Amino acid sequence: MIRLLNRPAPLSICLALALALSGCGRDDAASAAAPAAANPSSAFAAVARGRIDVEGGLLKLGMAADGVLARVPVREGERVAAGQELAALDANAAQADDRIAKAKLAQARAQVNLLQQRLAQARVRAQRLGAAAAAGAGDGQSADDARDALAQLQNEADSARAAADIAAAQRDQAAWTLQRQTLHAPVAGQLARVAARVGMSVAPHGAPLFVLLPDGERIVRAELNAAFLDRVHPGMRAQILDDGDTQRVLGAAKVLRLAPAFGASTLEDDPDVRANERTVECVLALDKGEGLRIGQRVLVRFLGK
Repeated sequence: MIRLLNRPAPLSICLALALALSGCGRDDAASAAAPAAANPSSAFAAVARGRIDVEGGLLKLGMAADGVLARVPVREGERVAAGQELAALDANAAQADDRIAKAKLAQARAQVNLLQQRLAQARVRAQRLGAAAAAGAGDGQSADDARDALAQLQNEADSARAAADIAAAQRDQAAWTLQRQTLHAPVAGQLARVAARVGMSVAPHGAPLFVLLPDGERIVRAELNAAFLDRVHPGMRAQILDDGDTQRVLGAAKVLRLAPAFGASTLEDDPDVRANERTVECVLALDKGEGLRIGQRVLVRFLGK
């Protein structure tokens, strides 16, 4: 005997059937007599599940260098401004390297200046001796020696300038390393999670130390079934409801864009359907995002034309 499994159909299939059957099975007389409110599904072009999000998503932040945390001046739940310090490593070694690099650059530039002065003097001497030799009033060998000394000084000056360029690059590298010892908030927002503690050893590719909720526009990321794809377009209005038993109306939204490719469903409860169903992400801008939490699951009703 074949046993039938009593498994509820997924939301997308139920909604597709409801919309498809909403205009069937009624004769002309019944349709004329029935009020428009008797068929509520006809007021919606499509229905989908979604989740409250923020443009760009939550930011997961960590230190850009290895070390031990020396300062964590913020707390979880605190609001931070763009550029505000979130954490800093023990930077004694990096500061010492920065000072050494600056000193080496100053030394290299001083050597360049010294050689420039000697080069100017050697150039004047070579010109005078050369002119005297040409006029027959000087020794030709002295003029040749002056020209050789000028060429040697020119090579030394070129080498000193190259050394100064290297020292400048090392100074910039040391400053960059020192800058990486401190983590700043890239944008204004609220710290949803803080896992950093003073004395903690951290690495660039370790677990995030902070999760920042940016002060960006709140949006809805809905998963639109392929059956409704032709019914939804940018600019369309939608109604946002709580995806629970009460289905309380939370607000209104406008369709911003539809993804150019299909993706796996992440909101479908049935694991078998979730593994096989393909949906298109539809992003909607909320008219008002106050009172809604990131990650909150919602139901989206796309209003007809």
